[in-house]
This record gives sequence, structure tokens and C-alpha cells, in this order.
Amino acid sequence: MPDLQEWSTSRLLTTAARLVDHAWNERLLDIGITHAGYTTLGVLAREGTMTGAKLALAVHVQAQTIGKTIEKLERQGFISRIRDSIDRRSQRITITPEGVEALAKAEDIERTLMVGEGLESFELRSLLRGIVGELAPQRQKPAAAVV
Repeated sequence: MPDLQEWSTSRLLTTAARLVDHAWNERLLDIGITHAGYTTLGVLAREGTMTGAKLALAVHVQAQTIGKTIEKLERQGFISRIRDSIDRRSQRITITPEGVEALAKAEDIERTLMVGEGLESFELRSLLRGIVGELAPQRQKPAAAVV
């Protein structure tokens, strides 16, 4: 095991996130979704129908990344895409009843994963909310032009 004392905070955080993501994906296999799919279904269930661009912002990923997730979820019948009646180029994405069912199963998995692995701590949640609150708005700003 590497000496974690020497790792930067950034490396510890990204490694921890990746390990949690892998643990999630292993447990979500039976439902047929990934952690990204679970997050996407959760946003749609809470916030309702929205465009892919708005969904990408809500999930804090790039449009291309959410596009792949949307395709997988649609193939499985967990979401549906409907052409916007005003802007025919745009699509509105909504969760289906099958998606609501998959989300409920994933939420049960979340409860057992977080508690079972000791990841449900008030202090950890508070620190992570602070990090997300600080960095998320920066990601939504247009990137400076590189010359």
C-alpha cells in the first residue's frame, strides 16, 4: 500500500471518488445502470423533464458525457426523449416508470453502501458539500480563450 501520508489532498480526493464510483458500479450491475446513470435518474426524478444541456449542468458533467449516459438509459427504457415542440432541434428528457423503479432500487443500494462502508459521516458530508459548493460554480463559467 502506498504511503497515503505523502499524497496531495487532490490525489486523495480523486482516488477516493474513483474507488467509491467503482464500488457503486459493481453493486448497480444487477439493475443495469452505472453511478452516472443513477445520478442522472435522480436529477430527472427530482427536477422533472429537461433538456440534455440543462441535465448536464445539473449533473456537473460535459454535454458529451451526459449524451452517452442518456443513450444507455434510453436503450434500457429508463428515460425517454421527446422533441421540443418549440425548438425542434432540442429534445426534452424525462424519466419513465421503469426509470423510477430502477432509481428506487439504486437508492436502496446507496443506503447499504454508504452505511455499510462507513461513508455516511456528518463531517465528511459537510466537507464534501463545501468542496462542491466552491468548485461547481467555477465549472459553469465559460472557459477563458487559450491563445
